[in-house]
Amino acid sequence: MVHKPVSYFTIALFSLIFFLPSLLHGQPSLFYGQLDYRFYDRLCPNLPMVVRYNVWQAYKNDSRIAASLLRLHFHDCIVDGCEGSVLLDDTLDFKGEKNAPPNRNSARGFEVIDSIKADLERFCPSTVSCADILALAAREAVGLAGGPYWAVPLGRRDGLAASEQAVLDQLPSPIEPLENITAKFVSKGLDIKDVVVLSGSHEYRYSWDATTRKTTVITRRSHTVGFAQCFTFSRRLFNFKNSGNPDPALNPSFLSDLQNACPGGGSTSKLMPLDSVTTYKFDNVYYKNLMNNTGLLESDQALMTDSRMAALVNFYSMNPMAFSYDFAASMAKLGNVGVLTGQAGEIRRRCGSVN
Repeated sequence: MVHKPVSYFTIALFSLIFFLPSLLHGQPSLFYGQLDYRFYDRLCPNLPMVVRYNVWQAYKNDSRIAASLLRLHFHDCIVDGCEGSVLLDDTLDFKGEKNAPPNRNSARGFEVIDSIKADLERFCPSTVSCADILALAAREAVGLAGGPYWAVPLGRRDGLAASEQAVLDQLPSPIEPLENITAKFVSKGLDIKDVVVLSGSHEYRYSWDATTRKTTVITRRSHTVGFAQCFTFSRRLFNFKNSGNPDPALNPSFLSDLQNACPGGGSTSKLMPLDSVTTYKFDNVYYKNLMNNTGLLESDQALMTDSRMAALVNFYSMNPMAFSYDFAASMAKLGNVGVLTGQAGEIRRRCGSVN
């Protein structure tokens, strides 16, 4: 895709079209933790519109980019904090996060962030961090998919290194027990509600082949807008836990549809929507699916095995406005995890490499 630099006229036009919703939601307090909502007002006033325009352009061509940018922001913040380390390419000095098993051939949206950064380097060089760009891009992507708005405090600085091992140690995985996943969220200052709101939003799965000693990413998703490959849930369809029968937790009608779509044990890489009702729309139908036993992945349905989480799933299934409000609040909390400010880190000139 050829990147077309954004013009000042385009910035002005998008300011008129898109800035009003932000104003209608009101302006929160000036500071959030170590960050400042008006950090770039003087230094780079065009920042919000440059981000908005580029994300809109990407979304026009690929509606899946909304889930990808949301997931990319989560994978950045949950591993060593929101400091843009997920964007770094591998170097001779470190093997980073971009090619760690949960991200390899799975993480998407890097070119959108690079496009935004290139435009900003024209308007306000060496000013806006890649971490801030990613936080804003995730917010805009969710909005384009029909999700809620939340104010993003700014002033993050970019990290100087990345670690593949940190991804494996810190990123919650659905192959772990639910209590382990919860513990990882809590270690980042998040809570049970954030687990239910965010865990399904940014999930990955990967499998280990003992023969080839290779790891393969098998799903990438945002719980309200995303897909999974047939072989990621095939054992639920025909031979659940070696019983010779399907997963009894699956809704019978839903099971029949999946068996028809993924025949022969479901060993193909065919993509199936995680939410077949509103596939590309950000909404609360995911929770309704869980209540109806039509969660596609085992890890989805596992939320119903914990009484506290099941209560939240039930609540969100009936209260879409509450889900949107809590999602926005959780995203604000997530964006404040492990930030670098002041003189820590740097402002990268290119998001894929340190200066």
